[in-house]
Formats: sequence, structure tokens, C-alpha cells
Amino acid sequence: QFTSMILSNVEISPGYWRIRLTAPQEFGTAKPGQFVMVRIGGGIDPLLRRPFAIFDIGTHVPAQSGAVPQVCFEMLYKVVGKGTAMLSTLHETDLVDILGPLGTGFDLGDDNEEKLLVGGGIGLAPLYLLATELVKRKSPVRLFAGGRTCDDILCITEFKRLGVECYTATEDGSLGTQGFVTVALNNHLDALKGKATLYACGPDGMLRAVAKIAADRQLPCQVSLEGYMACGVGACLGCVTPGKDHTPKTPDYRCVCTEGPVFDSSELKWEA
Repeated sequence: QFTSMILSNVEISPGYWRIRLTAPQEFGTAKPGQFVMVRIGGGIDPLLRRPFAIFDIGTHVPAQSGAVPQVCFEMLYKVVGKGTAMLSTLHETDLVDILGPLGTGFDLGDDNEEKLLVGGGIGLAPLYLLATELVKRKSPVRLFAGGRTCDDILCITEFKRLGVECYTATEDGSLGTQGFVTVALNNHLDALKGKATLYACGPDGMLRAVAKIAADRQLPCQVSLEGYMACGVGACLGCVTPGKDHTPKTPDYRCVCTEGPVFDSSELKWEA
């Protein structure tokens, strides 16, 4: 737990924001897919912290002469309720209370196989740090980004700067091909020669579709889930999700904040 100072907080697309904050030195070891819990405001409303994926980790050099570079990190968030609305009103030098990094991140796997990243909307947030680490390992990386409109396709330029090949699809056709991004994913897999691992984060429907594609093609797939977290450390069990063996008589629940948020898609129960 630490107090973090906001370095910048800007709206990058209608309703979507990118915030940069300071962090202690040890935060630099955070893994792609991990998250933080942020306390917004100094009072009891909102009472609970909010979970946010770690988008990127870098360094910040303070303005004063001779200052030592600091670790900093970035998050993407969408204004959907009171907590995120309050976060969007904060400015440079404002302070927030952070708990993290938390959770289980992505397994980077075999460097010699293709890494196919699939994200939608704010689900692109944890995929950028993942792409950064995969590119460092010389893995071939492709991103499939989808959304309802072009406003939901975030930070594509940043992915391209890493050298990631990007495919985009929107339901209204305002960016990329019209339709679901899983169509482009399937088309690529049809033409793929060799092995691939899938990584996905986004709306539940998209995750279900990607998990099915992976199961049908017998490909490894990791998914990052979003859960309604109250504590972030597994104490409240408010963010559990059904595991593959779950039935009403024999419950099998997985805790998103500690066992996840990243899971092997084959370990979860996807049926309605």
C-alpha cells in the first residue's frame, strides 16, 4: 500500500481516460496482467476501492535539478460510475491511495510461437504491458482490437510503435472492418502455419467467443477477467467466477482477484 501522486490524467477518447502515477521502486517488478486497487477520495463515499489493470510501467524524472528518476505506472479507465467520475476530476500533483500490484498475471509462454492478443474497449488496458514484454522476448505479436465504435479502440498507435501488427474491427464500421473482431481472429488462424497462444481481455461475450475458438482449435488461451472486487486480496470472495467443474451440487469457484484475474480459459465454465 502506498500514496501515489498523479503526474497526468487526460481524456484520450470520449469517456476513456489515461492516468499516470508515481510508484515505489519495487513496483517496477509488476507483471503484465496484474492490477491495483485505488481509493478515490478521502471520505467514505465511495467506500470501496476500484480495481484497474496496469497499462504500462516506466520512469519519471522530477523537474528539480539532480532529482533521482522515479518508477511510475499508467492505467486506462472508462467513466462508468461515481468512482471513475471522481477519478476523472483529479489533476496533476493530487494524491491517491494505491494497493498493489495484485493478482496473477499472464504466462508469457514459448517465445517461438505467435502471440495473438484480443481486446475490446477498456480490455485493451492489460494487453499493452503484455505486448511490451512479448516484444522484448522477440515473440511475433499481433493485436486484434474490437469495439462498438472507433471511440472504443484505444492506444492503437502505442501498440504499433512496439512493432505489433494490429487488426481492428468495429460493430458500426467506423474503424477497421465492420463486425466482431473474432472474425478477423478466425481468418488469421485459418491461414496460420505453426502454433499460437491466445490472450484476451474485454467484454464477457468476447471472452466466451475467444475461449470457444481456442477450444475448437485446441490452442492455449489465457483470459483476463473483470470482477466486482471489494478487497482485491481474496478476503471478501465477492469476485468469484465458476470453474470448469462447477455445478449447483458441487460448487467450483475461482477467486478473480487472487487466482486471477488471468486464467487459462479451459479452467473456467463458459456455458450460460
